[in-house]
Amino acid sequence: MPRSEDEQEKAISNGTGELRGLCFAGGIAAFVLIAYSLATMVQMVILGGEPKTSAEAFSLLEEHRLVGLLRLDLPTALFLPLYYLLFLGLYAALRRVSRDSALLSTGLVFAGLTAVLATPGPLSMLALSERYAAATTDGVRAQLLGAGEAVMAGDMWHGTGAILGGALIECGAVLICCVMLRGGAFSKATAWLGIVMHTLDLGHLVGGLFVPTLGLVLMATAGPLYPIWLFMVGRRLLKLSREAS
Repeated sequence: MPRSEDEQEKAISNGTGELRGLCFAGGIAAFVLIAYSLATMVQMVILGGEPKTSAEAFSLLEEHRLVGLLRLDLPTALFLPLYYLLFLGLYAALRRVSRDSALLSTGLVFAGLTAVLATPGPLSMLALSERYAAATTDGVRAQLLGAGEAVMAGDMWHGTGAILGGALIECGAVLICCVMLRGGAFSKATAWLGIVMHTLDLGHLVGGLFVPTLGLVLMATAGPLYPIWLFMVGRRLLKLSREAS
């Protein structure tokens, strides 16, 4: 049976200090992720997106290492683990609404995050670029360029593991938003915004494989919604943690 906000806050306050701490950590993680999301949008406009080829990436890393690492999505690799904290906080807040569903959604997100983070990243390209700069023969350079292309094809935006991992994350996120609808801890607006946003992102991952243009449109639509949803979730998690203590 759905709980009111007061009942949900009381349930959390009756829980352990660790669970209240998870709500606080999840709220802080949400606000850090807002800063990351906004900074990424600005970076895309000013610096551009991912390099198209390994030769372009190596050249960029040699001439402007920081810009190269930014365009190769080093910030994503650094900040993505904060989603572990965010969904632990959501689990702590929603476990009394539907423990099984909250646990399943958290497990899906954790599995997806681990799959994405396990893919080759910008630091792999940095190591290859240093070897490329030190190479003395065309044959070695050609081999390193080929290795760079392989890394880029298997990174967190293109690799099979990353795409499947991203799909798991979005499925888990949609499920946790459905749990929000059943309880009073979060507003209906927060739940529905999350459902729409994560469904769009799931469509971007799956639909983009078959119709790349559609994937880009869905990603561009979902992207600006993230800071709004993260703000609503983060504010509520911090409020739950503060009132529970």
